[in-house]
Amino acid sequence: MNPAEFDRAVARLPIWILALAVIGAALAGTSFGLRYAGGFLIGAIAAYFNFRIIERAVNRVSRLAESGASARAHRTGLSLLIQFGIFVLGAFVILELSGFNLAAAFCGFLVCPAAVIVEIVYELIRYGHS
Repeated sequence: MNPAEFDRAVARLPIWILALAVIGAALAGTSFGLRYAGGFLIGAIAAYFNFRIIERAVNRVSRLAESGASARAHRTGLSLLIQFGIFVLGAFVILELSGFNLAAAFCGFLVCPAAVIVEIVYELIRYGHS
């Protein structure tokens, strides 16, 4: 896979995340009710923002590695850890105050790795036919 194809695959991930979030929230809502659908949706939104935080950090570290500035890369890792910690704490507080189901939110948070799996299957099918 060349770099342009890789960039297109990464650009498709938010679309897969959105599709899985909508499908998952609809299934959770019809099967278990609004508290579960809301929890799943909050988890999926958190997964999307987590994806963006990681994507931004990886791009920053790769730029630093290309420029040879390894000292600033350590600060980038610490910054990522702090951002993720604040993010998780904020998501937990929102879930506790809203009354949405925590287990459904965790399942919603898994839409990001599920989106990666869907993208892999998409690529396998696409390259299998060419």
